[in-house]
Amino acid sequence: MSQLQNGERVHLVDKKGRQYALTLKAGDIYHFSGETIAHDELIGKPDGSIVTLSKGKRFLALRPTFGEYVLKMPRGAQVLYPKDLSLIPMWADVYPGARVFEAGTGSGALTMALLRAVGPTGLVVTYEARDDFARTALTNIERYMGPVSTLMPMRKNAYEGIDLLEDGRPFDRLVLDLPEPWQVVPHAAKVLRSGGIYLSFVPTIPQVMQTVDALERTSVFGNIETFETLLRTWSIQGRSVRPDHRMVAHSGFLTVARKVEEGWWSRPNRTVDTVDTEDRADRDHQDQEQEDATA
Repeated sequence: MSQLQNGERVHLVDKKGRQYALTLKAGDIYHFSGETIAHDELIGKPDGSIVTLSKGKRFLALRPTFGEYVLKMPRGAQVLYPKDLSLIPMWADVYPGARVFEAGTGSGALTMALLRAVGPTGLVVTYEARDDFARTALTNIERYMGPVSTLMPMRKNAYEGIDLLEDGRPFDRLVLDLPEPWQVVPHAAKVLRSGGIYLSFVPTIPQVMQTVDALERTSVFGNIETFETLLRTWSIQGRSVRPDHRMVAHSGFLTVARKVEEGWWSRPNRTVDTVDTEDRADRDHQDQEQEDATA
């Protein structure tokens, strides 16, 4: 049976699903709206237990999932939403044993997602220029994951360059959560292995445009794609079924590219007319593929 431990991060969840985070510490008291409960009453209880505060308020005591933890953990920089954190390791194709470069560390949410993906045989090298963000991130990571041997945090600015490690091995994947990722693209072209994947997250289209332009200018990045994700939850109450009134809609854009041999991908010089012509050709090709598949 999995029991709640001293020093562990725990969420108290009410019947409306609202979550309240605390770190268990023997001898401490948790206060909530004039009610209290001793941490000692939580320590040793099974994960998922019902606990009752001093005036009768009841909660579930749960270990938070990764997605729940990042939304409640202390923040230096703004954290990514779980909907984006879940997609980034997949679209960047971060696999067990991969060597991944990340910038910036921020509050550590994306770093943890990458660490979980690379596993015990991989490595995540993360750059953060701000000391306060870096300290907060390391605290958040250690509180949730414990000591991590596959993380190399560095107080560096990725805009100024990216250094390979002493063995000179290039990175398999490169993931950026920075306001100006296009400044890092020339450095990424030098340290990412052939066939490696570049991914960056930005909140606005002007940032996307500059990033894609920088990727195309290097002439070594192909298969460039940009997309966003929208998450809509539903209310299911018997025969009353409807979308929830609120949803996590736009949070940012993901841009993904593949490092390829120079010369395969040339920078396009396209007008609106040529783009329309290419789009029509793509649709015709897709229609033909569908016809072939159903024949």
